[in-house]
Amino acid sequence: MTEPAYVAVDWGTSSFRLWLIDRTGKVLAERRSDEGMLAAAQTGFPAVLQAHLAAVEAPIHLPVLVCGMAGAKTGWVEAGYVDTPAPLSSILKQAARVPGEAREIRILPGIAQRDTKAPDVMRGEETQLLGALGLDAVGEALVCMPGTHSKWVRVKGGIVERFSTFMTGELFSVISRESILSLAVAGAEEAEDVASFKAAVKAAYAAPAFAANLLFGARSRQLLFGGTPAAARETLSGTLIGVELAAGLSGTVPQAGIELIASGRLAMLYRLAFEALSVAVTPNDAEEAVRRGLSIAAAAIWTK
Repeated sequence: MTEPAYVAVDWGTSSFRLWLIDRTGKVLAERRSDEGMLAAAQTGFPAVLQAHLAAVEAPIHLPVLVCGMAGAKTGWVEAGYVDTPAPLSSILKQAARVPGEAREIRILPGIAQRDTKAPDVMRGEETQLLGALGLDAVGEALVCMPGTHSKWVRVKGGIVERFSTFMTGELFSVISRESILSLAVAGAEEAEDVASFKAAVKAAYAAPAFAANLLFGARSRQLLFGGTPAAARETLSGTLIGVELAAGLSGTVPQAGIELIASGRLAMLYRLAFEALSVAVTPNDAEEAVRRGLSIAAAAIWTK
């Protein structure tokens, strides 16, 4: 039977994912729950982690490597930030040790952009970057990482030079649930309207300054010309993503196109958005990227 070498944990704001991994990077067992930072802060980080470690029968000596919001100021132990320009290799050197634990537990730091004109932070995404690009990345990459707070990252020669955060996912959630547009999208459920989505992406990309007007068009178009809740929802989604892409693609785009790190519905939507704008994309699964990044980091920290 394959022996486990370490435990990898992606501890987000609202989600928890744990993998028991051997020396080859093979996943031997995994756990998932909604015990993210917010829930764990109430229950206790050690108790949450120990319950999952017991469930996968992790030996007491096995080390644990964590990325994500467990390392935030309001998390378990603050792991701090590596400042841009940040070599991806530097996040391995600044992993914070959790004190007072029988086993070795380390938390990877985030990355900070200490620019008074464009201050920004990421925590968790740096591990996805490490997994998608590797420690020996060469050349230049422009990386799009969709999410509640989407990240656009420019990496050159394995160094994170600059990045920008867009509240695209959170804005979609708030506007579709709390604004007048909630009436237009009510009942959309899982239905899709690719044509409406692509049209909205193109319109917002072409005229991002009209974003607020384009958003309201989802309701006025429905009232005046009919249309399904799915069409309205996809118009809202496409508009917000189109505005994000207008900013993200405003600089120089590498000849190879965009490195897209995403999973599930977001991966599908962003692929459609880039397709609508005829922009080449290299897809990377977000979960595989974070797990690979944790594996790379664990090998560098604990392999002698």
